[in-house]
Amino acid sequence: MTKKIRRYDIDWIRVLVFGLLILYHVGMFYVPWGWHIKNDVIIEWFQIPMAFINQWRLPILFVVSGMGTWYALGFRTSGTYMKERLKRLGIPLIFGMIVIVPPQVYIERITNDGYLFSYFHFLINDAFTPVYPEGNLSWHHLWFLPYLLFFSLILTPLFIAIKRDRMKGLQNWISRIISSGWGLYIFIIPLYLAEAFMEPFFGVNLHFVGDWFALTNYGIFFLSGFLLLSTGESWWKAVDSIKRIALIIGVIGFLSRLYIWTSIEDSTTVHFIEAFITVVNIWSWILAIFGYGAKYLNKPSGKLTYANRAVYPFYILHQTITVTLAYYLLKINLNVYVEVLMLTIGTFLFTYLIYEYIVRRIRFLWSVFGLK
Repeated sequence: MTKKIRRYDIDWIRVLVFGLLILYHVGMFYVPWGWHIKNDVIIEWFQIPMAFINQWRLPILFVVSGMGTWYALGFRTSGTYMKERLKRLGIPLIFGMIVIVPPQVYIERITNDGYLFSYFHFLINDAFTPVYPEGNLSWHHLWFLPYLLFFSLILTPLFIAIKRDRMKGLQNWISRIISSGWGLYIFIIPLYLAEAFMEPFFGVNLHFVGDWFALTNYGIFFLSGFLLLSTGESWWKAVDSIKRIALIIGVIGFLSRLYIWTSIEDSTTVHFIEAFITVVNIWSWILAIFGYGAKYLNKPSGKLTYANRAVYPFYILHQTITVTLAYYLLKINLNVYVEVLMLTIGTFLFTYLIYEYIVRRIRFLWSVFGLK
């Protein structure tokens, strides 16, 4: 067992990215992309900040989760770790699919499909019929949990081997490669292969079964987080040295992607070029965020202590609150920007009230919201 270590910057990044996820789901109500329900007024320019957030928000969460696994296995046996993962990910997933997600599906059905019955009738008769979208049983925004659980369990033997120095040669090789800072970009190689050769055939469905590109892509990010921390100070020195350049590359990469999306017709050649720009862009933003996070966020805070515990229940609760509020706002003729503000504030406020005055104070609920 190794000494338990706390990196406050990693905790801050996790909290802030989940906060952005809530804003992102509010934004999904107003952009032309497919979502559970849509506003009758679309805000076209929202697509640019939404696309910016969308490129790295999920990859960095899997990297953070991989890093968390490195620390977790430092003071847990493999059996204890896997039992904890099953408890902290599996129980909230089952609870969410039974209690949290059905109101979203119900609102979707009455809004888009003309469902006429009460929620009670839906819950008793229709909520757990065959799998969504043909049926109503779904994990919706909680898809992150089964994917993370799968990666955690299937990669544990490899992680244990690395933690016990059975693969010291691999760790030393990665440390040497990344020592220049630029060497961190070696991680784009598997990402590019997945983006270029798998994404066109499989896309992303988030149903787990047949979701080969997403499983491969997010699995690479998860494994990368673990491997990077396995190099110790080599990772932190490397990301500190490259953070400014990574930020510049990220800005150029995102602008290049916008240009391709809006101005260039798709072709095989364009696909391979765009795939390269995509992975370089995503990885650059991840490096920049970790680099600047290490510089400015690695310090304890009372706010961080509270937010770090609250973020998991916030994640579980927020989308049901967003969809419910959005449904009722559809019935009111408001200025669209007033509506955006109300939906944003309402989502955070009601999620906070439920967490603070129900989840946090009723110990029985801690396990179903993934709290220790």
